[in-house]
Amino acid sequence: MAAPRRVVVTGIGVVTPVGSSLAAFWDNLVAGRGGVRHITRMDSSEYPTQIAAEVTDYNPEDYIEKRELRHLDLFCQFAIGAAVQAVEHSRVDFSATDRDRVGVIIGSGIGGMYIFEEVVRTIHERGPRRVTPFFIPMMISDIIAGHVSIRYDLRGPNYATTSACATSGHAIGSAMREIRYGFAEVMITGGAEAPVCAAGLGGFCALKALSARNDDPEHASRPFDAGRDGFVMGEGAGILVLEELEHARRRGATIYGEIAGIGFTGDAHHITAPPEDGHGALRAMKAAVEDAGLSLTDIGYINAHGTSTPLNDASETKAIKSLFGDHAYKIPVSSTKSMHGHLLGAAGAVETAATLLALRDGVLPPTINYESPDPDCDLDYIPNVARRVQVEAALSNTFGFGGHNACIAVKRMA
Repeated sequence: MAAPRRVVVTGIGVVTPVGSSLAAFWDNLVAGRGGVRHITRMDSSEYPTQIAAEVTDYNPEDYIEKRELRHLDLFCQFAIGAAVQAVEHSRVDFSATDRDRVGVIIGSGIGGMYIFEEVVRTIHERGPRRVTPFFIPMMISDIIAGHVSIRYDLRGPNYATTSACATSGHAIGSAMREIRYGFAEVMITGGAEAPVCAAGLGGFCALKALSARNDDPEHASRPFDAGRDGFVMGEGAGILVLEELEHARRRGATIYGEIAGIGFTGDAHHITAPPEDGHGALRAMKAAVEDAGLSLTDIGYINAHGTSTPLNDASETKAIKSLFGDHAYKIPVSSTKSMHGHLLGAAGAVETAATLLALRDGVLPPTINYESPDPDCDLDYIPNVARRVQVEAALSNTFGFGGHNACIAVKRMA
């Protein structure tokens, strides 16, 4: 039986609250500069939470023709910009590759919330005959993969994943498998989300999941800190170009790192809360390490899910300690959500991008706003200042409502 093929990352694109280019994104993470501010997209004065991490430096017309923009919900506009960046960075020539073996798997946890709100308002105020025929194709979560495949004439595996905040972790893992087992040579993958609207904010406020530090937004997202009071909603997209290793080497591609292993599990516990002992997260991390052929002591960094909610951070910490034992206290762990907020379905891709850059540059991004230790969260969270240390292998965790868990193991390429 032939060994599974190796899968590497040759392109990264991001549209985030801390930068809509790869250089700006990484510079801000390393410098510990956050993107949480008072909400500007809507009037939030009647909501318990009035802060979010919004994208502020993205011009969709740099990537999408103006006449096409009005038929794309904001989440799809973010995704296309990030996809174009990733493809350009990869310098892959699709005309030199069998396009039937180039695919797209890009997900969204929620999909087109803006167009959904607009259509509900239209029906209420003007009647159902005034609904735009573009409503459904603008709203559905899988439409990003459709648009990206049409843009580049890519005819390989094409679908979306939807697993709440684990969405793009599952997308990356699924795309990796398409290449590993020989169904594709190149895959474009990741996720996008645009939830900073009335329904999105109202829904998460009703769940009491969000931070209410309205008077101090820059310090609101504080993963693993004893004073955390909920997550900060973010928006944006992260897209990766995955490629079979020899395919990438033959064309002399720049390789950011290897997607070496994946671990997918379910909590089977509760629709919104993780189990106290973190058994789902533990099994996902264990599966990813084993899938990558690594030992536990090979893991030198964990980009945590780290939402800044009381339950998640304690549960994830317990899972890390249960899996790694004494080695857990030697592993630097950080949550970049402290800077870019929680991008929901885009979180896994954006955080995997940060993990790859950390391995490439030998710099681990910090957890900012870490001020007061929590006895239930007693690991090394790289508090407030980035750390220069070369790491060979790392994990990126994403966990979603419904008990969905995805862990991606990445390795540095020498």
